[in-house]
Amino acid sequence: MFEKTVFDMELARLGTIATAGYFVGLHIRFTSPIMSFQTYNPEWTNHYTDNGYVLRDPMTAWGFCTTGSTRWSNKKIPDPFGIFKEAAEYGLRYGATISCGPIRSRTIVSVAHADREFTDDEIDEVEAIAKRLHDMTEPPQKLTKAQVEALKLIADGHRHAAAAAQLGISESALKARLTSARQKLMARTTAEAIQRAKEYKLL
Repeated sequence: MFEKTVFDMELARLGTIATAGYFVGLHIRFTSPIMSFQTYNPEWTNHYTDNGYVLRDPMTAWGFCTTGSTRWSNKKIPDPFGIFKEAAEYGLRYGATISCGPIRSRTIVSVAHADREFTDDEIDEVEAIAKRLHDMTEPPQKLTKAQVEALKLIADGHRHAAAAAQLGISESALKARLTSARQKLMARTTAEAIQRAKEYKLL
């Protein structure tokens, strides 16, 4: 079960290690993660996004080709578009990337320093955090019948009162079902839960 407090603690620890920021992409499917977090310099993030660098980023390619960990300074990783050089201009001078999970649901975590390389111990800790984040956000294989019924009615446009009446339950009971579905799907809102349930083919 996804526990937000533990999850937030893992991200906080990651932030103390990655003093120039981090990127976390959890369970990337069809190039899109089910959850992502990043704390890089906003100017770099905007520049990266505006120029569509995700398709040219050497660590994106590396992360999908293999699992494990590596430093950005690894000379075996080609950088034909000079992404590392540009990142350094925004304070991301040293970094490491961790990749874990199956190719159909890959998690990639990158961390940056402005002043020095990451130590082996730091990389090991980031890899351990990446694996824990990956495991705790594993998409569910199924929802309960009650959760599916509640989500379907809301997805069809019914208001809470009408959906509860149709199911023959109280409105508070309906809300409890929706809350449990959101927690299971790691969604902040019911709309997000419905979208994820559809993506996972649970509705």
